[in-house]
Amino acid sequence: MPLLTDAERAALGQTLPRWTLDPARPAISRTLRFADFIAAWGFMTQIALIAQQMDHHPEWSNVYNQVSITLTTHDPAGLTTNDVTLAQAIDRLAP
Repeated sequence: MPLLTDAERAALGQTLPRWTLDPARPAISRTLRFADFIAAWGFMTQIALIAQQMDHHPEWSNVYNQVSITLTTHDPAGLTTNDVTLAQAIDRLAP
């Protein structure tokens, strides 16, 4: 999977407006809030199924009703279209 070009990375603010570019490494992040723990866990389950199909797994954490997600590709190291595709799937399922 090829890395995103500089132009593609620069356009991420418009492609994925709810995501933040990590200034310390090639990654994008988003934090979501849900009504409660069950809703957050259910959302994570839906994303886990998509990530497994893609063989592209997020770095994430869950604290009660909050889910924090970071997307980056480890091989090759950086942002790829897989990160964009998974972020878009997350956005479609997000509250």
